[in-house]
Amino acid sequence: MLLELSRVTKRFGSVVVAEELSLAVDQGDIVGIVGPNGAGKTSLFGLIGGDLAPDSGEIHFDGHSLARLGASARCRLGIGRTYQVPRPFSDMTVFENALVAVQQGGGLRRHASYALAAEVLERTGLARQANHPAERLGLLQRKRLELARALATRPRLLLLDEVAGGLTDPEVEQLVTIVTGIRAEGVAVLWIEHVMRALTASVERLICLASGSFVGDGRPADVLANPAVREVFLGTEVTTSLTGQAGPAGTAGPAAHEASGEGGG
Repeated sequence: MLLELSRVTKRFGSVVVAEELSLAVDQGDIVGIVGPNGAGKTSLFGLIGGDLAPDSGEIHFDGHSLARLGASARCRLGIGRTYQVPRPFSDMTVFENALVAVQQGGGLRRHASYALAAEVLERTGLARQANHPAERLGLLQRKRLELARALATRPRLLLLDEVAGGLTDPEVEQLVTIVTGIRAEGVAVLWIEHVMRALTASVERLICLASGSFVGDGRPADVLANPAVREVFLGTEVTTSLTGQAGPAGTAGPAAHEASGEGGG
């Protein structure tokens, strides 16, 4: 198993962001993670990526304990991630941002590092902006750069944190193509997202997280039809576009906003 969490718990005072979470993800898996604001989704990524230390429980990657490894060491081990708020090096060009990720996270040097940096920019649609200062990029281009930098680290596990938010329908389709292509190469993907059409078009497994606990885990249609998931995340009615089950007329409610990507972070 590539990634294993065993009874991982994390608290900030009285606030529980992870309560005895257990999770297994293997090579080539693509898993969507949904849940309301404040559910602990980004904190889960922090625990896996090394930004947060668990209060109890164990996290293993490819059979190795991550307990003594910080974020940079985990990145070099093969855990790449994006952040909900893009974090480019603003005083560097787009190409230099990718190059730093290749060299520091991916461990490549010289010609190989330049070639991979150019490849990930091409893959994410940023090749034309390669020599532009990162500070001049708009939000959507910054999100593309965030994905490019994560890919530049040559991850075996990719953690995506709301990379589809604010994208147009064609851009979401392009993103889904990129992510499914990454998965086809054997990379495991954990994807936090509020744009449900992106997840339902790409993932085979969906997990719902609420108040630091998993309340649903399985096939997307089954999870979205779960009453507990409807209650905490989608509301009591789930639209036909998500589950194929029509609710009463005129009751699109909060589910429709989530389906269109209008939900919160």
